[in-house]
Amino acid sequence: MVKVAIVGATGYAGAELVRILSGHPLVNLTLLTSRRYAGRKFHDIYPSMTGFVDLTLKEYAAQDMCDSAEVVFMALPHKLPMKLVPELIDKGKKVIDLSADFRFENIETYEQHYQPHTAPATVGKAVYGLSEIFADKIRKSVLVGNPGCYPTSVLLPVIPVIAGNLVKVDSIIADSKSGVSGAGRAASLTSHYCQVNESFKAYKITSHRHNPEMEEVLAKTTGHTCTVTFVPHLVPMSRGMLSTIYCELSTGVGDAAIRTCLENTYADHPFVRICPDGMVPDTLNVKGTNFCDIGFSVDKRANRLVLIAAIDNLVKGAAGQAVQNMNLMCGFDVTAGLLTTPYPL
Repeated sequence: MVKVAIVGATGYAGAELVRILSGHPLVNLTLLTSRRYAGRKFHDIYPSMTGFVDLTLKEYAAQDMCDSAEVVFMALPHKLPMKLVPELIDKGKKVIDLSADFRFENIETYEQHYQPHTAPATVGKAVYGLSEIFADKIRKSVLVGNPGCYPTSVLLPVIPVIAGNLVKVDSIIADSKSGVSGAGRAASLTSHYCQVNESFKAYKITSHRHNPEMEEVLAKTTGHTCTVTFVPHLVPMSRGMLSTIYCELSTGVGDAAIRTCLENTYADHPFVRICPDGMVPDTLNVKGTNFCDIGFSVDKRANRLVLIAAIDNLVKGAAGQAVQNMNLMCGFDVTAGLLTTPYPL
């Protein structure tokens, strides 16, 4: 059993971590922190967890954290983890950070799109936590920068076809849609019910902070400098994410080559499911699970590949992938605690 703490346990991603880890057969959930709700029971904030998690939320204290846990999940907004993580690493803890603070190898890129980085020496210890792609490095790491939800849904289908030279690298367009929980639990006008109900809109067009994250990882994994035109959308549902990616095919590439590439890449990865011909991914089919469903279609008339990926933005796009990374770091079976039976509806 490994002792685990969650910092920021009452945000949507933090609460999802509590849900998953409370049922993990190899985890002892020892400490949950919350700035706003310290002193209250976790199930007072999330009554659905009554009878499952009886822990009292506490203020963050580094020594208490180090005494209580071997693995620490950081479910905090960007900028906060970089202040806390170095001390935990120095004291021998394994850390999975769900913010962007340790996702980038290039600190200048991070600072251009977020804020000045106060822990540059620790960045070099981090591994990007796209579990299926960087599993070998994650197993040896003490610090994982968990990917963003949009990059997870785009990179998993795109990396294999670029690495296999099946598409042209300057032709990638990613059109992604997310449920409102991706905006976080804090109240804001943009996620207010009256603003999102019966509404469908694009936002941060060509300026979303996940765009440079995707391009850095694509360059690292494929050896190609890729330009991704990325347009995110907000849809009026609580959770779920669907990405449709358009790429120009390389000469002579057809359906069989794409299917072989995707199936061979993910043959030994239980959380990536390649849809059979005639079936397309649907957010309903991955709700509450750690699966990424990938489908594709070849538009022969336009010589274009259309890739589609569906994930639950709070699970494979956040907490589930974080637990998957913990399993790798701790030498557990990668599926431990994550084989939740999908909802039929």
